[in-house]
Amino acid sequence: MDGARERLAEVISSLEGRDGAINSRATSPGVGESRKTNGYDNSVTRNRPRTYPYLRYLPYAVEDEAQRQKNFRDILKHLYVAVEAGDFSPGAMHWTREIRNWLGLKFDPTKDQRVRLVRLYYELALAPGLDASASERFSSMFMILTKRKHYLRPCIDLKLDWKPLFRELKIFVLPAESGMTHTTNVKRNIRTLIKLCTFAQLYFDPEAIPEMLEEILPHFSTSIAEGAFVVVGLLNLLFPTAPPPPGNDKILPQHYLPAMFHLWSLMNRSRTFDTTFLDLLSRLARDSLVSANVPFSECGIYTQEQTSLIFTAILRMLDIPVGQATSPYSATVDLSAGLAIVLERDQKKHPIAHHIARWIVMSLSPSCSDSSTSIQAKLEGLIQAVETFFHPSNSGGWTKTLHQLVYYLADFFVMRWNRERSGEVEMPKERMLDDTLKRRFVLCLRDVVFMGIYSKSGTAMNFALSTLQSLAYLEPGLILPGALQRIYPSMQGLVEVHRTTSSLRALQVLSRTMVRTKGFRCHVTTMLGLALPGIDANDLEKSLYTLSYIQSVCYSIPLYDLTEGREDVSGSLIASQWVSLEVERMEQEGVNVVIDYQSGLDDRDEELVLRSSTSNFAEFVSTFLGKVFTLLENLPDAARVRSGSPEENVINTLPATFTPLLAALSPELYSMALNKVADFVGNHVIHQARDAMAFICSALCKVNPSQALKRLVPILVQSIRTEIEENGAASTRNTGTDVLPRDRGLVWSISMLSMCVVHVGDAVLEHKEQLFDIANYMQQKCKGIPTVHVSNFVHHLLLNLTGTYTVDYSLYEKDVYARGLGPHDWGMIPDPQNLNIAWHVPSRDEIEFAVALFKRQGENAVSQLTALTSGTSHVKRDGTGKEWSDEVSRNLVLIRLLLSGVSVLFDAEAASKEGDSIENDEVTFGTGTVNGHAPEEQDTEVSGMPVEEAEENEVKPTYKYPAGYVLTDTDPLYKELHQLRHQAGELLHAVHEFLTHKQEDDIACFGPLYTAYRSWFIDVGIERSAHVLDRVTRLLSADIHPYKISGLRKEYPRPLLLRRANVYHLQRLRHNSYPRPKTELTKILLLDLTQSSVSSYTEVRRNAQSAGEAALKAIIGARPLAIPPLLQALEKGVDQNDFALIKGGMYSLIFGSLSKTIGRDWRYAPRVIRAYISASTADKPSVQKLCSTATLLIMDFGRPLERMVILDQEMVQAIAPAENVADKISEQKIKVSKKRENIESKMAALSDELVDLAKASHWKKASRTAAIVITLGLRFESIAPEKLIDLMVRGAIDTHPGLRGLYGGALVALFAMIDCRAYSQHKYENYITNREQLPAKILIQTNRDDPNWTGEHLASFASPEAEYYVDHDHPGWLVWDKTMPAYKANPRTDIEYDGAEEKTLKQIGNILDRQWFADLFDYFKQEPRDTGADRFRVTNAMLVRYAFELVHRGWAAASFSEVKTEIARVFGDGTDKHQHRAAAEILAALLSSTLYKSVELSTQIWEYVFPIVQKVFADGLTPENSSYWITFLHMVLQGKDPRRSWPLIESLALFRLDMSSNAAFKESSKIQLLHQCINDLGWHFQLEKPVINDFLGHLDHPYKGVREAMGVTLASLYRTRYHESYRSVADFIDRQRVSSSIGLRPYQPSEDFSKTIHETFERLEQWKQERAPGQQTPSSYTSGGKTVLLWLDSALSSFECTELLQFFPTVFMEPLLYMMDVKEDQELQGLAYHVFRHLPNIPHRLGEDTELIASLIGIGKRSTYWHQRLRVLINMQVIFFRRLFLLSPEQQQNLYDCVATMLEDSQLEVRLGASTTLSGMIRCSPAEMRSKMIEDLNQKFTKMLIDSPLPKKAKGSLSAASTGTSTPTPEHSRLVLIRHAAVLGLGALVQAFPYSSPPPVWIPGVLTTLANKANNDPGMVGKSVKSILSDFKKTRQDTWQMDLKAFTQEQAEDLDGVLWRSYFV
Repeated sequence: MDGARERLAEVISSLEGRDGAINSRATSPGVGESRKTNGYDNSVTRNRPRTYPYLRYLPYAVEDEAQRQKNFRDILKHLYVAVEAGDFSPGAMHWTREIRNWLGLKFDPTKDQRVRLVRLYYELALAPGLDASASERFSSMFMILTKRKHYLRPCIDLKLDWKPLFRELKIFVLPAESGMTHTTNVKRNIRTLIKLCTFAQLYFDPEAIPEMLEEILPHFSTSIAEGAFVVVGLLNLLFPTAPPPPGNDKILPQHYLPAMFHLWSLMNRSRTFDTTFLDLLSRLARDSLVSANVPFSECGIYTQEQTSLIFTAILRMLDIPVGQATSPYSATVDLSAGLAIVLERDQKKHPIAHHIARWIVMSLSPSCSDSSTSIQAKLEGLIQAVETFFHPSNSGGWTKTLHQLVYYLADFFVMRWNRERSGEVEMPKERMLDDTLKRRFVLCLRDVVFMGIYSKSGTAMNFALSTLQSLAYLEPGLILPGALQRIYPSMQGLVEVHRTTSSLRALQVLSRTMVRTKGFRCHVTTMLGLALPGIDANDLEKSLYTLSYIQSVCYSIPLYDLTEGREDVSGSLIASQWVSLEVERMEQEGVNVVIDYQSGLDDRDEELVLRSSTSNFAEFVSTFLGKVFTLLENLPDAARVRSGSPEENVINTLPATFTPLLAALSPELYSMALNKVADFVGNHVIHQARDAMAFICSALCKVNPSQALKRLVPILVQSIRTEIEENGAASTRNTGTDVLPRDRGLVWSISMLSMCVVHVGDAVLEHKEQLFDIANYMQQKCKGIPTVHVSNFVHHLLLNLTGTYTVDYSLYEKDVYARGLGPHDWGMIPDPQNLNIAWHVPSRDEIEFAVALFKRQGENAVSQLTALTSGTSHVKRDGTGKEWSDEVSRNLVLIRLLLSGVSVLFDAEAASKEGDSIENDEVTFGTGTVNGHAPEEQDTEVSGMPVEEAEENEVKPTYKYPAGYVLTDTDPLYKELHQLRHQAGELLHAVHEFLTHKQEDDIACFGPLYTAYRSWFIDVGIERSAHVLDRVTRLLSADIHPYKISGLRKEYPRPLLLRRANVYHLQRLRHNSYPRPKTELTKILLLDLTQSSVSSYTEVRRNAQSAGEAALKAIIGARPLAIPPLLQALEKGVDQNDFALIKGGMYSLIFGSLSKTIGRDWRYAPRVIRAYISASTADKPSVQKLCSTATLLIMDFGRPLERMVILDQEMVQAIAPAENVADKISEQKIKVSKKRENIESKMAALSDELVDLAKASHWKKASRTAAIVITLGLRFESIAPEKLIDLMVRGAIDTHPGLRGLYGGALVALFAMIDCRAYSQHKYENYITNREQLPAKILIQTNRDDPNWTGEHLASFASPEAEYYVDHDHPGWLVWDKTMPAYKANPRTDIEYDGAEEKTLKQIGNILDRQWFADLFDYFKQEPRDTGADRFRVTNAMLVRYAFELVHRGWAAASFSEVKTEIARVFGDGTDKHQHRAAAEILAALLSSTLYKSVELSTQIWEYVFPIVQKVFADGLTPENSSYWITFLHMVLQGKDPRRSWPLIESLALFRLDMSSNAAFKESSKIQLLHQCINDLGWHFQLEKPVINDFLGHLDHPYKGVREAMGVTLASLYRTRYHESYRSVADFIDRQRVSSSIGLRPYQPSEDFSKTIHETFERLEQWKQERAPGQQTPSSYTSGGKTVLLWLDSALSSFECTELLQFFPTVFMEPLLYMMDVKEDQELQGLAYHVFRHLPNIPHRLGEDTELIASLIGIGKRSTYWHQRLRVLINMQVIFFRRLFLLSPEQQQNLYDCVATMLEDSQLEVRLGASTTLSGMIRCSPAEMRSKMIEDLNQKFTKMLIDSPLPKKAKGSLSAASTGTSTPTPEHSRLVLIRHAAVLGLGALVQAFPYSSPPPVWIPGVLTTLANKANNDPGMVGKSVKSILSDFKKTRQDTWQMDLKAFTQEQAEDLDGVLWRSYFV
């Protein structure tokens, strides 16, 4: 092993990580490299050498490094030119793709180049003004370049700036900060930005932390909670977690962590906060682990107190249900996240379990071993607490998360272990994991994983199995014994089937470890034997797992009989005896069996046992083949192909198992297998198993081609001839797709033969004549379906002859076989650096054979097709039979398969010259040289060829690399081949012509025709039509998946490593298949396809379209060629209403890859848009559906082009080439700008034309037109054409509601754009960089050093006068910044519009006359069509708001007085709810329109609006309309200074309750309005005192609605009173750090608040005394109680709940318990119970819970009401569980004692409750405490039971029943009670371990005591005993046989008849 380890250390490195990009970087420990040098060696490409030498293993000479670098520099040069010239799409995008391809070939740029590229792409991805699709592309390139950590070391090789990312994120989450951002200029995808953060965050400089906190923290506020969520979300995405350089303590994690914990505690009961902080803290742990200057202890970089808090949060997040507890999270808190919801990471990709595991594992170190409070100890506590939730019988919502957690824990641990061992991560020695810790870690997870592998949920089982694999890898000695102990019985069929399946899967994941581990490997062959019955046609799933297990063993061990030629061992006797002894031992010792082979088994003995065990292989192989044959014979008929059915899975797994199995066989066994298979194939025909059998033959032939072909080819060829000649197979055609029974034998043989000759190398040459002849013979004789199989055979033979591929499947190198295999070769790990790969490279003979075959078959097909189409064939086209089309199809299929069979011999260069010599000879192709650019016609404009086409036809340089092409262009074969290809193309055209003219309804022929077309186009150089590369890659990744181990690189079996080389060869081939220039023939064929793409037959259209798509990608300049004919067809279709043409045209032009070209090419776009609009009126549902799907794609055509992109020149210059390219750049620049001008002018023209169209057409057409026109017409510089403006403004009052909405929305967008333009000082640059200036906005210097500053700031909100308005909620809430944004109170200047803006606005204003307003308002008042739309519509208000602004300026045709009249008319008498809705929308708009305007104007408006609103609020509100007015308030107040709306706020705050009023709704709706007002204004609402006093004075209000409104409003009032207002960020961080490691405790109740709470509860107490017990009518007590409870409920389910903590024990507890017993008022009872259940869910800090627990215990022991005693039990259990990591040992002990005492309660219900609580508490206690408690309690209860026996009845006395008196004596009752307590106590102990199997050692004793001492008690005692005993058995049905062994003979007898009824009783 050690040798292997050392070898490993040299080898370890590679590119493949665990799950693709994101996870791999989320996992590996942080920057491990030393910081010795900051400069780096430029020539170094990687910090870690490649594991796998891709280039060295290829069978041909490759290019040298210089050539690769030259090409790379060339690509960079082109990229530089494109970026400088502003040609991003297609220019820069194309070169980005080239870089991606270059990297994809495993070439490495130097570190310096990589750094420059990373910086450039980071810049490009975030460049303002860039088109969205381009920035997506650049972002993904940035991610590829930084995908693995070892490319660039964070902060040493590369630092990035966080600000550009922050700038982009701000637009989404702090819109108020980033100016007047309107949706029109949010172009980016937030998900991409978040992914970018994941990658870039590593490279943010820790030195930037103070600056980042200064920037982000001031936005934190819980007054409007969104601020808090945004800040934490941003910190999680941007916060640099890399370890800081030595010497600066201000940026050490320990410095700012207390502040982080403080922020966390400001938002209690929020799942989002928990998830986000764990994510952040776990990354911090990972990155700080490796840095010696970050202090580290047994808790990692955290303190004891911090870790306890985090573990408590983890317990919360696992969602474990406890007793009757409600969830620890409150949904209302997370709902207030608002915009911050976009900052959350995707829970599927970043599951919470991943963060938890990362945090735990990255904080472990050897110092954990000594401390009892270390992370490891707490992890053990956590797993023990939730252990029972892993059991299969106990599944629920938590199952997946728990198993996922364990999986990630093990996975991270393995990764750390491997990386530390290999030296890949450098870290301080004392932090490296050691063996003691590893052992402890594995033991901690072992039991739960063994439960998990039998889980009922598939996902959980997968996680558990992967975990099992990781744990066995770490500690085979601890895992394998237990695994075998469980697996043996289930494999011998002693237990349920599902356990067998799980065991097979467990064996599969353990096989690698078993094979390599001494002693355990001797069990492998036995296990293989036991697995064989699993191959069973009745249980395909089990067969699948059995095959996978056999596969994984065969990849690890050679199936050689190691007893051969040895004297000391023969036969399998030694092994079978040894194994049966071991199995017996496992049975006896049970689950906790300990087997130590390392020291307990002599090496020589072990080797003998192993050798002896291999003598059974012959029998195994023979049985295995027999089983497989039986399975195949019994397979059901495959109904459909690719259905994902179990049958199909088995058929797919067979070849995967057979290849390694056959490769592992010794020569003798191989011959045996070959003979068995050959006999089977020769004597059977099993049609449904045809494919599976063919795969098996293929595997045989691949492993040993010459031997297998010698045996199989003669049989198969003979059988084919016999079938055809004697049985007349394939002599006639047949209908349908099924093979006729007569033909099945033939098809069986052909299938076998064709799979035997593929990928087996040159061994086929020995059978050259036979194969050649049989191919021709079959082509002549066969008809019908078998012909497809015949062509397939030829195809396979050609592939085999012409391809380059690996032909090596053996487990070991040749020299290993030569020296002979021994036990030490089991599980050997090959070294990826030293492989000798056998390749097949086509020889001259093979190529000649291939060309001859191709020619012979091809000429045959050509002549037949020619005959068929010219009518000279004997098969006539008579229109009745299908024979003619059969023949045509057959020959077309053959041609296609021939073309793709020799595709590797076709050369793209020749393919693009065919038939016509290329015009300009200077274009030289060949490896690596650059194709010259097609000569661009002198000046593009002069020659009449517009810019776009030149671009499409331009031949961009391509970079080809040698890929083993075998012919030269002077070779006669080369010429012949290409000649044949050319002929084939001409023939296809001829067939197409014939079919379209003469047989256009013969759909069956068109399918094969167009697939042949497709092959002709794309199969050049590589068989692209078969997606070879994708398929091979997918299969490889599926096969290596089981061998991936975190932190190790490519530790795969040898055959898999060889396949990697084959894949790499294919990657090179694929890379070389660039698009090629077009020839005359390609043009003709392309036009054929366009013609059929609009055929009237759906099938024909579909086939032609897919072939066309493929062809477009393969030919340069194909697109401009294909568009005109398609477009003509579409236009014709629209004219003639021909639906087939419309659909064909639309699919081809809009839904394919052409739509991008059309969008860029404005010669065609206008025509497509016109055609689309006309098509949208077509009267056919399918066309309608097409049109609505296409709308967005078409609207995209009209997107404005990039006018300006702002880049940091320095980043771009970094990749500038050495040569001077200034001319190229300027030339390209001119081209790009010309193109843009050209397009924009065409867009403007089209827009005009469409406006006219929209005015004149039907609404359906108009709505489509309008949508397009709006994107076309709105432009930053010209704003919008007059016609369009006219259309939009008049359209806003169109009679059709759909159009009205569309135009209204567009009008709002237009107004918003004009405002944006004015705010950006009319400059586009300011617009895209979000530099906007609001005339009224100012920055106020805060006087933050003055201690009274905050007080004065708040006081200013209590009066209407203001020198400036503070609209934002956050300034000063958490910390004061130097300045705060504010707005002038009386701005003298309004927005200044320039000429264009003013002209547009005046044009709009001219249309806005009184009639316009009248119509618009009437539409507002209409009843909405669906009830869902019946709400306050903000879009309406926005529209009117902008219209009012024009009225205020005097630019509108209507005057303000006219508008007033219209408003009055709309509101009318206010009786109808629709009038209210319209009025609320209009008035809200009117008030909003005065924002940032002069005081005079706003006063005038307020004087008009306020009386109306006041009147409505006073007596116009009804349940129907109140929601509109609440939204009205929200719109007017939200995010604004209260002094702006002073009259409104003042009038609401002056509201006083009127106890005499009986209008309950009126009162409650006013409170609701006030509540809305408080919520919108937050801590700026300063008129609270009188309101609070008024409410507190009327707590006992008689009406329910009023009480509810009051309770919620009180909670909100107190919630918004809280604020922290630290002087500055630095001050905030220091104060938290000094106070404690988790910061200061927020939400300390103020004196006033405490006084209020105490007084309120004193009043309740007083009312309680006044209420007569049992009073049925409502009283002050019940009413007041309900108000207070609603207030508490609202406060406790919110984040400030900890403010009430100190009142729990003393003030709340008793009154709540009392209220739960007021039976007369069920509402009060329910509310009290609800609030009471909140208590244990409120997070306390360490030590804050002492009083609460004391109070609970006090009530439990002393309360006189049994209901109360029962109810505190609920909370005790919850508190015990939730605060497992925070309770002190004595508190835990007190709780235990209390519950144990309550078992003796006089009330039966309390005793039962105490019993369940006790068992729950035992179950989740840490192990040490648990065992101590069990011991104490067991003794205590047993003693109680024995010491208080029931008195015996005196003999002869009459029984109680007969005397008629049955009253027991008090003494008797006391004894019964004590006995019952003891029985329940013992029962609780037993029930605490419902699933542990075998049961703990003390359980049998307890059960026996119960059965003997109390089973016969009368009444409840006996009943309890019986239920305890029967439950014990019920939960153990599965494992009963094993559990029974825990009892001794006597115990079992004692329980007989009690626990399980005897049959005879």
